[in-house]
Amino acid sequence: QVQLVESGGGLVQAGGSLRLSCAASGRTFSSYHMGWFRQTPGKEREFVAAINWSGGRTIYADSVKGRFTISRDNAKNTVYLQMNSLKPEDTAVYYCAADRVSNLLPYSEPSKYDYWGQGTQVTVSS
Repeated sequence: QVQLVESGGGLVQAGGSLRLSCAASGRTFSSYHMGWFRQTPGKEREFVAAINWSGGRTIYADSVKGRFTISRDNAKNTVYLQMNSLKPEDTAVYYCAADRVSNLLPYSEPSKYDYWGQGTQVTVSS
């Protein structure tokens, strides 16, 4: 069992930056690929970025490439999402998720993830 707790959300103006953190419980954090997803009311949960268990491989949604960076610190059981050049369309609840490693690369499909955090709100004003 893995428990995930996100933090770092808030209100920011367009063009600004935020850094989200996701702290995981347990001593097997490096056994999981980690992903960030986001969701707005009435819409499906959307893939944002994912990182493999070692931190050596990352994937991004086209909408955030070049603006967001995912990273992880296995010693601290934490995954991060650095968000720069934020746009109003980035407004959403952001969730981190853990996928027990079963593939060389992390997945972008939400259904592949085993554990989810409670989410943190990010609001970008224009």
